[in-house]
Amino acid sequence: MSRSAPRLPVPALVLLAGLACGGHVRAQVQAYALDPVHTRVVFAVDHAGFSRAVGTVSGSRGTLLFDPHDWTSARLEAQVPIAALDLGDERWNRAVLARGLLDAEHHPEARFVSERVEPLDADRAAVHGSLTLRGVTRPATLEVVFNALKRHPMPPFRRTVGFSATTTLSRAAFGIDAWRSVIGDTVELRIEAEATRIRGGAGRAMPATASPPDVTEVPVSTYDLPLPPPPEPEPDPNP
Repeated sequence: MSRSAPRLPVPALVLLAGLACGGHVRAQVQAYALDPVHTRVVFAVDHAGFSRAVGTVSGSRGTLLFDPHDWTSARLEAQVPIAALDLGDERWNRAVLARGLLDAEHHPEARFVSERVEPLDADRAAVHGSLTLRGVTRPATLEVVFNALKRHPMPPFRRTVGFSATTTLSRAAFGIDAWRSVIGDTVELRIEAEATRIRGGAGRAMPATASPPDVTEVPVSTYDLPLPPPPEPEPDPNP
């Protein structure tokens, strides 16, 4: 992406995204880790023309490099645990994860790596990258919407970014071509994600050929923390 792209008025984080935001002020790139609890992939595919079968995958992990003042430095690498797929029925799960379809035994993860970001407006961007699924790598583009970049209101109060993304893919392009009379070829993907800033994860802007840093710190989800006690009940004014 050329640096002559128009200045954007608000951050537009671009990911698995990574999102974009305006300006080309030199600043440090911050490293963020995907929150595996609050990052979820939802997919839908035609089921013999009767309905759209809907499933989810939770537990994705990955690293985002992001500078809110320079969207050209945003980069994402994410791993999606295919073996955690859930279609709402154990037998259906086993069938889809079997060798004839996703072959999760030999390919338990999908992987997305961003390559360039194309801003669409202040809050949306197209994230171009490569998706590896069932051992096959193909180009993929995520349409990403920026949701928020701020300090999380729950302990440990870490700076967090959130976004939504969508894309479609052909399962046959990845060699997943069984059951054509039952399962459609076009798969719709929706991704809801949060990423938490890694302590000490700052550094100078990295060249496009650089690899994301190794992440040894897993973000703490608010689900891992004890809930605050409920408030005391108000006294009855008319005992």
